[in-house]
Amino acid sequence: MIEFEFTHGGAVAVVTLARPPANAFTPDGLRQLQQVVEAFDAQPQVRAVVVTGSGPKFFSAGADLNTFASGDRDVARDAASAFGSAFEALQNARPVVIAAINGYAMGGGLECALACDIRVAEEHALLALPETAVGLLPCGCGTQTLPWLVGEGWAKRIILTGERVDAATALRIGLVEEVVPTGGARDAALAMAARVASLSPQAVSFSKTLIHQARNGVPRSAALAVERERFVDLAGSADQREGVNAFLEKRAPRWGTATEGNA
Repeated sequence: MIEFEFTHGGAVAVVTLARPPANAFTPDGLRQLQQVVEAFDAQPQVRAVVVTGSGPKFFSAGADLNTFASGDRDVARDAASAFGSAFEALQNARPVVIAAINGYAMGGGLECALACDIRVAEEHALLALPETAVGLLPCGCGTQTLPWLVGEGWAKRIILTGERVDAATALRIGLVEEVVPTGGARDAALAMAARVASLSPQAVSFSKTLIHQARNGVPRSAALAVERERFVDLAGSADQREGVNAFLEKRAPRWGTATEGNA
């Protein structure tokens, strides 16, 4: 069963989690998601991806708990692998990935949003990692990604006490980057994705990789050295020449033709 829908019209793709009533994940659905992300990675024209949920209430309620009712460890191992692989693929994707959180983002649903580069939440959204309430724990990178975004204290409040975070609190603690009125997350995320698509593909890709070096534990001195190398790599490239000339000529850059020379 297909558990999501996806469309793309060139530079911006949209992935809609679509498994009514709560857009819950199954291992098969997660593997499908990973395949879609990998397919977008292989299409240079896809510059940004918006991930959202179908319907007005749920981004995603996370794992389908029917999967774990038997307590079978092989089933649990398969599910953990599927969650981890899908969300690592999302986190490391070449395009900029923006979560449009249109409602409840619970458990694996919040982990999906955490794997995105930027999060836009509607004002009625609620976010939580409630796995400990059912004898489990976040296994889709949540225990590692959440502290990086909000700090250890808030990560412990959310994971160890089961606290639900509303949109306003999520914005205040850095769990989301923007809060919009109900029904507005998709359009806000698409507008942000359009801004991504207006920038140099190569410069954005290099910058995203550099930002992730801090998260991945690369020593600061080494990361700064790579930063300078990538700046020099961009100098004289087709992207850089097109970008500077477009600025001087007071026109929008034409990255589609410029980047052909970067291959």
